[in-house]
Amino acid sequence: MKISTILEKIDENQLFVPAFQREYVWKRDDAKELIDSLIKEYPTGTMLTWETANPPELKGPHKYNEKQGAVKLLLDGQQRVTTLYMLIRGAIPPYYTAPEIMQDTRDLFIQLETLELSYYMKTKMENNPLWQNITDVFQRKIRARDVVRSLEERKEIVNREREDKIDDNTRAIENILTREFPEQTIPVKASIREAINIFYKVNASGVALTEAELALAQISGYWPQARGLFKAKLASLEKEGFVFKLDFIVFTLLGCLYHIGSDMRKLHDAENNDKIRLAWERLDSQVLDYVVNIMRTNAFIDHSDEINSPYALVLIIVYCFDKQGSHLNDAEIRKMVKWFFYSQIRSRYVSQLPQKLDRDLRTIKESPSPFDVLLQVIAEENRLEILPTEFVGRAIQHPLFSMVRWYLKSRGAVCFTTGMSLRKNMGSKYQLERDHIFPYSKLKEIGYGIGNLVKYALAQELTNRAILTQVANRTKSDTLAADYLSSVKSKFPKALELQCIPEDEELWKIENYEQFLEERRKMLAKQLKGTSKNSI
Repeated sequence: MKISTILEKIDENQLFVPAFQREYVWKRDDAKELIDSLIKEYPTGTMLTWETANPPELKGPHKYNEKQGAVKLLLDGQQRVTTLYMLIRGAIPPYYTAPEIMQDTRDLFIQLETLELSYYMKTKMENNPLWQNITDVFQRKIRARDVVRSLEERKEIVNREREDKIDDNTRAIENILTREFPEQTIPVKASIREAINIFYKVNASGVALTEAELALAQISGYWPQARGLFKAKLASLEKEGFVFKLDFIVFTLLGCLYHIGSDMRKLHDAENNDKIRLAWERLDSQVLDYVVNIMRTNAFIDHSDEINSPYALVLIIVYCFDKQGSHLNDAEIRKMVKWFFYSQIRSRYVSQLPQKLDRDLRTIKESPSPFDVLLQVIAEENRLEILPTEFVGRAIQHPLFSMVRWYLKSRGAVCFTTGMSLRKNMGSKYQLERDHIFPYSKLKEIGYGIGNLVKYALAQELTNRAILTQVANRTKSDTLAADYLSSVKSKFPKALELQCIPEDEELWKIENYEQFLEERRKMLAKQLKGTSKNSI
């Protein structure tokens, strides 16, 4: 099918994308590679369609009416078609809304003499008529002669050879509309179940879809509203600061129904229909919100970006789900939160996620005190005690920083500039910032620059960070630590102690920087050791 025909069929409500398809996930580099391949006439894959008079739920606002008769569904090739629609039409296709497009791949520019592709760069493209928005070329708003005239107005020499080059390249772009995407079709007589199985087989041979995404496609086949309901819940959680992906929901359902984390095929069969609907009703109305509240009130986590691996929450959700609506007591919550902290700082789910979820979810099901057992599993793999040496050279990306942040919030730490509690959740502008105590600009002057990687790591160490609210981030990043900390102590006498900052003023001198780090490491390790005994 010609690319121009594909886009026309979308506009005329003749070609649809089923709801069980995943979202648009392509990035700008993917869009550039597709256009580059099409211009060079390289193979760009096939598309898989299914013509049916009994379609599943469709993406977008259009609702199928049986008076339409048979309609064509796009089962494979959606990422390419969506990209081409946006680049050629300059608009989002009708089966998506703007918030659903994770990365907008429109506004791609092309250099009409060299065919170089790039997204807009002012210094490179401004006042250079050779660089044009590719959508304008597709829509013939820009033609070769327009570019040539603009070059001549700039007093550039455009000989016949150069003019022909620009013209040929412009035509090569326009000719993309006539390129064919080879079309494979599923028989009209196929059922929804059969169509999804074919969809599964087509995608299982590559790496385009995750096992969770394929499972969600199967769920959407026997429960058409599932994807929409899951997305609505994710949107409500996001408003509360907790951002998760659809994969997370699928892992959660698998855990609640089967206490496993690896075999997504368990969710494929339509026999799950009633069970999965009932499970989701309880997750949606009770369990997910309850777990988020526990994370806030007992784990001092105000946003999901403070969590290194959200999949530890799957165990907590399943544990609460198994309680059949009963709230946890204080002892259960403390054990659960303590395990959660160690699952994060000891990176329990960084690798072998499905297999580890299998083991841990089985413990949730079988053990009368599962989080004691799960904590012991972590202890066997890596000690629980946090040593001062663990902080050496660790930047804020290390899981230890999350532990420090949770701990500081638990003891009522305040912002150095405003004196406000770090627990304040007052919108995006009050999200927490990580501010250098000893400014990097000053440390660089005495040898802690990138030229010495060991010293540079010390300059960026998490123990050289204070936590502030975003609106309070220091305006003068080169203020000496001694002046900065003296000012903080004067305005908020308890602030330094609450953030475990050494108060020996000799350590605030830049020449004693490494002694400052050593002392703060000891303070944090001691405090966290006490925390590990009783949980935060």
